[in-house]
Amino acid sequence: MEVKRRSAWWFLLPILFNVIGGVIAYFVIKDDDPKRAKSCLWLGIILTAIGIGLFLIPLAIGISLMPYDDMFYSDFSV
Repeated sequence: MEVKRRSAWWFLLPILFNVIGGVIAYFVIKDDDPKRAKSCLWLGIILTAIGIGLFLIPLAIGISLMPYDDMFYSDFSV
């Protein structure tokens, strides 16, 4: 089977839309350029993991520090 080289512009799909863009790019170009299709898919997965990590790590730190806030030890009485 002859491999048709696809444009590097396909990498914009996972960059802009993360894993959804990677899956779309994978299924569109997998028959023509399987190596680039897998690269697009992995790029989407990695960028999604980075985005989730950048959200969950500060969230976990904030939640772990919450019990030490004075608001949680108050009975809200005047």
